Amino acid sequence: MKQKLEDLESREAQALRPGSDRSVERQHAKGKMLARERIDYLLDDGSFTELDMLARHRAFNSNLADQRPYTDGVVTGWGTIDGRKVFVFSQDFTVFGGALGEVFAEKIHKLMDMALKVGAPVIGLNDGAGARIQEGPVSLASYGGIFWRNVQASGVTPQISVILGPCAGGAVYSPAMTDFIFMVRESSHMFITGPDVVKTVTGEEVTLEELGGAMAHASKSGVCTFVSDDEKSCLDDVRYLFSFLPSNNLEEPPRVSTGDDPKRSCPELREILPESANQPYDMRKVIEAVADDGDFFEYQEHWATSIVCGFARFDGEPVGVVGNQPMAMAGVLDIRSSEKAAKFVRTCDAFGIPLVTFVDVPGFLPGVDQEHGGIIKHGAKLLYAYCEATVPRIQVITRKAYGGAYVVMNSKSIGADLAFAWPTAELAVMGPAGAVEIVYRKEIAEADDPVARRAELTDAYTERFCNPYVAADRGFVDAVIDPAETRIRLIEGLEMLRSKRENLPGRKHGNMPL
Repeated sequence: MKQKLEDLESREAQALRPGSDRSVERQHAKGKMLARERIDYLLDDGSFTELDMLARHRAFNSNLADQRPYTDGVVTGWGTIDGRKVFVFSQDFTVFGGALGEVFAEKIHKLMDMALKVGAPVIGLNDGAGARIQEGPVSLASYGGIFWRNVQASGVTPQISVILGPCAGGAVYSPAMTDFIFMVRESSHMFITGPDVVKTVTGEEVTLEELGGAMAHASKSGVCTFVSDDEKSCLDDVRYLFSFLPSNNLEEPPRVSTGDDPKRSCPELREILPESANQPYDMRKVIEAVADDGDFFEYQEHWATSIVCGFARFDGEPVGVVGNQPMAMAGVLDIRSSEKAAKFVRTCDAFGIPLVTFVDVPGFLPGVDQEHGGIIKHGAKLLYAYCEATVPRIQVITRKAYGGAYVVMNSKSIGADLAFAWPTAELAVMGPAGAVEIVYRKEIAEADDPVARRAELTDAYTERFCNPYVAADRGFVDAVIDPAETRIRLIEGLEMLRSKRENLPGRKHGNMPL
């Protein structure tokens, strides 16, 4: 037995350090952690249980036949974050550059199957060069197995992708189908084809960072959800995000005691709106004022900035928050902001996270590019997402709520459970200036002083229609509230709605306007 145990110990030692000393040094020289170091940092101390430590590739007919390191380039297993079970795989760049082969993929398949059976999230720490060329079509088919499992788990258990190195070719599609993607500035890269191929095919010269870096995907493509400055802060953010998410779609999101008084008033909100309705203010400040301890974890902060999405807590309960951002393009809805909010709303709905929507929207962005780019279809994505959502939904109108954009922003008519409005709310088909130009065009043209008449009619329209009381009279707004009471009313409403149960009509699936 002693000899057998010594043999086991030797094999385990090799598995714990499968890469060469040189490859380890290069990884550290780039400021990057090793696969196991990342797992140890992410999970609770001592909680990790490894699977398939002694697995090795079976590509005996390739030039890798004499190189069969244990783990085959990926570390898999389960552990806990804040005491909650989670499954993790961590790609090891020191072994074959983290390239995926048959056994590598089988380990991830097993992990994903087990996570789905027990209803636990999967976090993938990605740092690999894509498909293992030496294993040919076997590698490609193995990727297919991961993609298929991504879809089976979608909306059932949270899936989080953390990009900590290169992620190229077919490897990018698994992260793209997960719920959240984290990247690190200067060291994370995602692309279908690299800079060399781009130059060969199109003649364009572009750096790796410009093409597929964290900020490129955070601000231009919208692929990246969260950006961090370094690996440790990235993994800290993963833990923080996890604190808002349930383990699966049948569990409630984790409620915690924050110590922030649910009856706390927010008098600063009485002064937050500028005197002129044409001046901007920061919707984040509204959200932070009403959230527990002012904590707000923003989603896709750098992309589609005319809308703000993110997670907060109200009396300890995780809530998804959506709000138009007057600081960016006056808070209009456009193609990007509609897509961003739609994805966020659907993610929250899938995992039972209530939705609070703050409305200050002047409309959809006009323009040839928007129309030809499909604003009708993309705007309908957000409309569809809200109409489909069965979680508790509360709307708060702070200022402008014009036209179809108001309807799309979680109005009562598309299923909001509660709708509140500040006294400053303006619910109308369009803004006063545009409405007067259409309704009173002839009268203005025939007036002795068209400018004065236009101003007079605009003032009258504003006084009559640009307020919340016509909507409140018809029940489209449940209550006009003092802004200082916003937090209190939201918490009361969310508590009332905790027992909400609503089911969609039986069907295979809806046909979302993709």
